[in-house]
Amino acid sequence: MRKHFILILILIATFSFAQKEPNLSKYKTQKEKLQAWAEYCDEYLSIENYKQLRVVGKKGIKMTAQNDYYNQSLFFFYTGISFDYGSETDSISYYLEKSEEFGRKAKNNRRIIEALRQMLVCYKNYGSTFKRERVLNELQKVIDTSKNELDKSKILSEISDYYISLGQYEKGLQYKINGLKGRKKYLSKADYNDSINYGVQLVNISELYVTMQNFPKSLEYLIESEPYLVKYKEGIAAVHKDFIAIYLKQNDLKKTEERYSKFKSFLKTVDLGDCYEYFIDSNLLFSDYYLDRKQNAKALEYANYANTFVQKYASNFTKAQVNQMFGKIYLQQKKYKNALPFLKLAEPIIKEDSPEANSTLQKLLADTYEGLGNKSLAYYHLSNYNKLQENLLAEKAKKNLAEMEAKYQNNAKKQEIKNKNLQIDTAKKQKYYFIAGILLLAIIGSLLFYQSRNRKKVNQKLSFLNKELDESNKAKTRFFSILNHDLRGPVANLVFFLQLQKESPEMLDEESIKRMQDKTMAGAENLLNSMEDILQWSKSQMENFKPQPKKTAVNSLFDDVKNHFSSEEKVQISFENIQNIQINTDENYLKTIIRNLTGNAVKALIEIENPTIIWKAWQENNQSYLSISDNGKGASDEQFKALYDDKEVVGIKTGLGLHLIRDLAKAIDCEILVDSKINQGTTFTLKLK
Repeated sequence: MRKHFILILILIATFSFAQKEPNLSKYKTQKEKLQAWAEYCDEYLSIENYKQLRVVGKKGIKMTAQNDYYNQSLFFFYTGISFDYGSETDSISYYLEKSEEFGRKAKNNRRIIEALRQMLVCYKNYGSTFKRERVLNELQKVIDTSKNELDKSKILSEISDYYISLGQYEKGLQYKINGLKGRKKYLSKADYNDSINYGVQLVNISELYVTMQNFPKSLEYLIESEPYLVKYKEGIAAVHKDFIAIYLKQNDLKKTEERYSKFKSFLKTVDLGDCYEYFIDSNLLFSDYYLDRKQNAKALEYANYANTFVQKYASNFTKAQVNQMFGKIYLQQKKYKNALPFLKLAEPIIKEDSPEANSTLQKLLADTYEGLGNKSLAYYHLSNYNKLQENLLAEKAKKNLAEMEAKYQNNAKKQEIKNKNLQIDTAKKQKYYFIAGILLLAIIGSLLFYQSRNRKKVNQKLSFLNKELDESNKAKTRFFSILNHDLRGPVANLVFFLQLQKESPEMLDEESIKRMQDKTMAGAENLLNSMEDILQWSKSQMENFKPQPKKTAVNSLFDDVKNHFSSEEKVQISFENIQNIQINTDENYLKTIIRNLTGNAVKALIEIENPTIIWKAWQENNQSYLSISDNGKGASDEQFKALYDDKEVVGIKTGLGLHLIRDLAKAIDCEILVDSKINQGTTFTLKLK
């Protein structure tokens, strides 16, 4: 299996191996020459010398005639897979798409399928959603039409890995299980490698169920995998470690200890670094388990035992994990001076591994410096922790589901070339670390960009919420103003009638007394209705803070004014609504505006002969208008300043008047026009949108 099909990203490059270029002059036909050149490409592919494979692949393209579609497809394929799948996706995409194109022209299904399978891996890191969907659909057609169960199972497994790498675990799991069914049918005819690959796929499914917190299903597949991995020592070690991890999650110490004993016995039969790394990991799992339960002595015991294998077998990252564990244990014991050196030793390696691992380490360092009283460094590491957590919450780190398969494929290929040249292996490792470092820097840059974008979104949301809160407070103030303004006048009239009856009864004859009583009763009822109306509206607005427009008949608004000012005997109020119009607006907002304008007009008509107020309603050019006119003394523009200037505030003793009208009109998109002439009266016109 090509290295790019596995889920762990393994980037191993090699120096040029001294392959002998074929002497094409000894071949008679062009077909023979191209076949020899293809075999030459295969030699570089088998030892993963992708740099040289690219050179000979491009030369093969030039050697091939334009109408030789089969060989054009083949050499474009060799060239495409020679690029780095993590960073050179544009080049991979171009060459593989050409390979597919020529394969279709040659009507060669094998060439088409190989190109599609590699493109699927490429498109995991490539931005074109359309291209990904096309390749998935094409591979699905192959699955539906192919009779080769082994080929179908391999494609299903690759599609599964694709979805799992995107975090779509349920979908990936279904494809992987379907792929296993085909492989199982083939096992009776399979070779050693196919049997091991089948076991590896079972372990991958088990680990996927662990990610999904389904431990019974995870154990089911893990148990099934063991017989297929008997000859794959690293695989058996990984299975032991996975059993220990699951049993600890289930808090089943008896089974955990039994598996741990089996693991120790197994290690007596091998001397492979990878196997011991899995054993070190298992001890760290025990240490974490006891540390969570405050059993520090037991946690330290397992950490110390793991440390005895570090010098000989552990990779740099495993060493860092062991150091971090010592730091955690001493931190829990509040031995901050002991914890700090271990955590600092772990930091350079851990921070290069993943944001999730680095996040945990940064929190440990923050707590340690806090314990040492170094507030500055504690704050620094806590800030790092918070930044990393911000990104980890947006997208949880995906669990590595193909670790064993990756190790097996890598080890198998290294074994093939071990006797050819030992220097190649050293070169692979050096370049792997170099490329991995570059990739990690790119990942860190991406995470920083994502964090910045998230912070900007949060700030925008906070700004929006603050604005809404401000509007809410303004609305509440407005409602209290309405209560004061709309109820003061009617209450004052009632008080006047009652005082007149009490203090000057001699001024009233029986007819006047009866009339005053009727007026008082009607005024009280109207006042009660107005209070109920205003309070209900205020309650609803306290919850919504927004106008609620609906179809409102103007006649109902005019009736409300009649009732509200029914006790006003001196002023004649008339209403004109010839067109019997309706307005789409918030009824309560508009009622309050009309009441205020009417109340202001009544005040303006004190000491005026034949005081008259006229309300009119009409429509013109699909626009609705309301106007109120009085025959008072008029006023200057300065006296109407509060109607247009937000900074102008009127005192509460005189009612909030124009200031209140201004705010309510703005809320319902109502424009107010004023025409006032000295000694000729005033007209307010409401232009409703």
